[in-house]
Amino acid sequence: MGKRSNNQLPNNLPQLQNLIKKDPESYVHEFLQQYRNYKTNLEIFQLKPGDCNKTLADLVMFLAQVAQCYPDQMSDFPDEMKRLLQYQNTVLHPEMRQIFCRALILLRNKGLISPISVLELFFELLRCQDKQLRKMLFTHIVADIKNINSKSKNNKINSTLQSFMYTMLRDNNATAAKMSLDVMIQLYKKNIWNDAKTVNVIVTACFSKITKVLVAALKFFLGRDEDDNEESESEDEGEKRTVGEISLAYRIGKKSKKRTKRFERAKSALKKNKKKKKPEAFNFSALHYIHDPQGVAERLFQQLEKTTERFEVKLMMMAMVAKLIGLHQLFLFNFYPFLQRFMQPHQKEVTKILLFAAWSAHDLIPPEVIESVVMTLVNNFVTERNSGEVMAVGLNAVREICAQCPLAMNKDLLDDLVQYKSHKSKSVLMASRSLIQLFKELNPTMLHKKDRGRPTEASKDIKPKAYGELAVSEHVPGAEILEVEAEDQQEEWESASSEEDDDGDEWIDVYHSSDDDETEADTVKDLDPEERREKAVKVSTNRLLTQEDFEKIRKQQAIRQVEPAHAKTGKKRKKSQVVEKPHAIGELAELGHIERVHKRRKHDRESRMATVLEGRVGREKFGGGTKQKMNPHASTTNKSKKKNKPFMMVKQKMGGKGKRSFRQKQIALRDSLLKRSKAK
Repeated sequence: MGKRSNNQLPNNLPQLQNLIKKDPESYVHEFLQQYRNYKTNLEIFQLKPGDCNKTLADLVMFLAQVAQCYPDQMSDFPDEMKRLLQYQNTVLHPEMRQIFCRALILLRNKGLISPISVLELFFELLRCQDKQLRKMLFTHIVADIKNINSKSKNNKINSTLQSFMYTMLRDNNATAAKMSLDVMIQLYKKNIWNDAKTVNVIVTACFSKITKVLVAALKFFLGRDEDDNEESESEDEGEKRTVGEISLAYRIGKKSKKRTKRFERAKSALKKNKKKKKPEAFNFSALHYIHDPQGVAERLFQQLEKTTERFEVKLMMMAMVAKLIGLHQLFLFNFYPFLQRFMQPHQKEVTKILLFAAWSAHDLIPPEVIESVVMTLVNNFVTERNSGEVMAVGLNAVREICAQCPLAMNKDLLDDLVQYKSHKSKSVLMASRSLIQLFKELNPTMLHKKDRGRPTEASKDIKPKAYGELAVSEHVPGAEILEVEAEDQQEEWESASSEEDDDGDEWIDVYHSSDDDETEADTVKDLDPEERREKAVKVSTNRLLTQEDFEKIRKQQAIRQVEPAHAKTGKKRKKSQVVEKPHAIGELAELGHIERVHKRRKHDRESRMATVLEGRVGREKFGGGTKQKMNPHASTTNKSKKKNKPFMMVKQKMGGKGKRSFRQKQIALRDSLLKRSKAK
């Protein structure tokens, strides 16, 4: 038999690679032979870099695999690969370019190349018109930076790469700029580059002339918190499903030693992964890391006024400016007249524009600036010529703006809007009552006396703030219901403990705060407001509050919200309809808070069927459609059984016996006569 070329060592590179990794010193001669072969093929390839050289590709991957075994001989190999990709990346064959990149990734994973030089080269290669290559480089860049910062933050490399990314975001190549931005966003989401420098580099992408880059940066700033919640929920669900599957498979299957060991190994692996997960630190929104929010908002608004992008992109830019104004309490007075131009019921995505108006409202805006927005909103939406849904949306938007800036509403306008509390449309009625409920908490004096409701203990402490006034509290609100710790309390505990040592057989009455919780609330009611404040200050300064104390304060504050301020006298009031509060005062509004319209929705099929079945209860004897059997255990007829059979089973019998034509009868008669003649 002839020799098989597959077993010849110089030509069988995978076998030689395996042997070199086991014993490098014994195969130096074979390695040098392949290295000289690589040099020769490389010189030939450089004459025609656009051709695909399969031999060179195999040799490059072979040398990348064994490079750590011969560091002296392979010292020039990484530089040769980088030079090829740096100066000839546009003319290289796509397969050869991908092979060279894979070789560099192998060398980087083995720690033979510095990360900065390789990553900068890979960022430049993102300009290539090769989608598979860009995808591979994107995955490696994210994974490599994650590994660099796995044990501790490498600030030197991070700072160098972030500065380089700043230049890449200004690149004229749209693909390279977009991929660079995606890398930074991915690293921020993985909590690797979640610092202020990364965020401020991404901010520069908001002023890019490339639409894809602009949209990606705006989506990052607007959708950061929602993405976090979704990712955390999906991770938790995946972990629970994995544990459940493992335990279920072990419970159901046959018990054996092998399966028991496998189950224990799987459980220990899951515990290890759980230990590796670090506790998640508090994650600020990226908008809080911006160094100059006023300058960013002004530049972005100027770009918004001049841009010719499609309307969806303009909406995202409006949202970004509005969030910056609301979070950082900025002054950008030209933004409000700009929003007023779009406040029309027929405007596309008008509810989002109303939401942006609510986001951009805060306490420090002069009342005359934001009051014009409210007046435009009321004149265009809250009028009888519009439908009930439009009026309800307008009232909801007014409520959200006033929740952020109460001085935007004047008393005359509020009196007019309160009149809609008895409107024929339930959606308008509920929206008006929610506005009344808001001002009951913010400034009840602006409401008419009959709309303020029954005064409560909490309503006595409400004081409307003037423009620019800050509510600085000297104590924990509600702390007056707690007792001030006496100085000799410690002595009482020590004496009680010493007596317990002397007389171990006797019971000792020990004071506990829960013994007189009910009496504390009664004693606080008898105090004047000034005495309450003094006691709350003493408790806040002289006592460390525990979680139980805060829970007690919270319960007492909730009671004060509904407890009447004075005893019942005179005629009994009617029970007012409870209006659900959409969210806490001071939080950013959501789109659902403005689009919330109270109306009777159309029933779907399930709700209609439930109503029908509910009406049939107790009316079985009147059912004329189905006949009731005398004996419930009796068998059914073939006709009733036929209804439950699959259609394909009774398909042939559905047509029945059709009438035959004269020709069909002739053929049937002829066939029967022939059959009879043959039988004789």
